[in-house]
Amino acid sequence: MKTILPTLALTLFSIANVSFAADIIKGEAIFTSNCAGCHAGGQNFLAPHKSLSKADLEKNQVNTSAAIIDKVINGQSPMPGFGKLGIISAEDIENVAAYVLKKSEADWK
Repeated sequence: MKTILPTLALTLFSIANVSFAADIIKGEAIFTSNCAGCHAGGQNFLAPHKSLSKADLEKNQVNTSAAIIDKVINGQSPMPGFGKLGIISAEDIENVAAYVLKKSEADWK
C-alpha cells in the first residue's frame, strides 16, 4: 500500500494540472512559510549541492513539476514529507512546485 500512495498522488496531481493552472502567488506564500528556512533564495543550507537552482534541479533530476511535487509530498532526509504529514495541501504543493520552477528559471531573482 505504501508504494501505491506516491504513485496515486502523482497521478492525481497530473490530472489536476489539466484542470487548473497553479497559483504562483500562493506558491510563493506557502514556500516562504514552510520552505524558506532551508531554501531561502533557492539555496539549500543543509545540502548546498542540492539547491533549487536550475542547474542543480536538472542535475538531481528534480526539474519538473511532478518531480518537485514528489519531493514535497515524500520528503528526503532531512526534509520532511510535507504531503505525507498533511502540512501542505495537494493544491498548495502544486503551487509551490510552480513557484520553484518559475524562480529557478529566473535564477531566483
